[in-house]
Amino acid sequence: MRLTFAAATIACLPTIAPAGVAEVVETHVLPGFAAFADATAELDAVANTACTGAEIEAAYHSAFDAWLGVSHLTLGPIEDRGLTLSFAFWPDPKNQTGKALGRLIAEADPVVEDPVAYADVSVAAQGFFALERMLFDPPDQSAYTCTLTQAIAAVLASNASAVNGAWSEFADLLTTAGAPGNTRFQSDEEARRALYTALSTGLEFNHDQRLARPLGTFDRPRPTRAEARRSGRSLRNLEASLRALQDLTTAFRDAPTERLDAAYANAFNRIALIEAGDFSGVANPGQRLRIEALQVDVREIQIETMNEIGAAMGLTAGFNALDGD
Repeated sequence: MRLTFAAATIACLPTIAPAGVAEVVETHVLPGFAAFADATAELDAVANTACTGAEIEAAYHSAFDAWLGVSHLTLGPIEDRGLTLSFAFWPDPKNQTGKALGRLIAEADPVVEDPVAYADVSVAAQGFFALERMLFDPPDQSAYTCTLTQAIAAVLASNASAVNGAWSEFADLLTTAGAPGNTRFQSDEEARRALYTALSTGLEFNHDQRLARPLGTFDRPRPTRAEARRSGRSLRNLEASLRALQDLTTAFRDAPTERLDAAYANAFNRIALIEAGDFSGVANPGQRLRIEALQVDVREIQIETMNEIGAAMGLTAGFNALDGD
């Protein structure tokens, strides 16, 4: 649930001048998507020479890290092309990824031979979580499963390249908000609100999904609901996302945000104390307390983001493509 404006303590806020959208685009968005395209291209290249083993696993981790650098930026090309779930189909409470991959393998569907055609299969059989199944919880290895792994990597790289290319044009729309003929962003405030929504929704996803799902309740922890647990990336994903959101914040603000900086520092310090990278510690009382405390730290980041960024700029978050997750 998104925090309401009234939930934040907004007294005695510093005055922040309207932030320059261009700085966010130039220092955070465009470099992030270029890195994502490069990392997925490398993953695709490695998959064509080694569809199992340490080399492709390392390329997978690098590409996933790059995705987390931009995964909060669903505005623009990702949303326009409907690619959010094609990159990351999670949460997946009905195991649709496992079922979709299982059907392809059982039928030896020839669609895997054509990456262009494979882009039209169920999104549950695409992206990082489908690839995670193939690499870290694989079915019996065969020539078919190798080709399937290669198809998933190829579509990932193709989609990342397309989004990276499309951001050049979309960046112009963001940075010329309010200019004659710009019907997408009719004022600078609309552009800033779009970026603030990405920031706010990214934090919300970390709190309500990446942490709340595996935590469950004290009596019924849900470690198997942790994101990317098969590859041991649950904690790594959270940290990478928080660092990307902090980077966006740094580019977005026009004045110091001391309380927000402290909240981020507390979260990163807490992350260093958590032992199990797959969040399996939610079932251990001692480790669970640290993960619960981390969730409180993320909530504090949300509140201070509302205080020192949103409220100070007169912004509230709008709809985001992740809101339905």
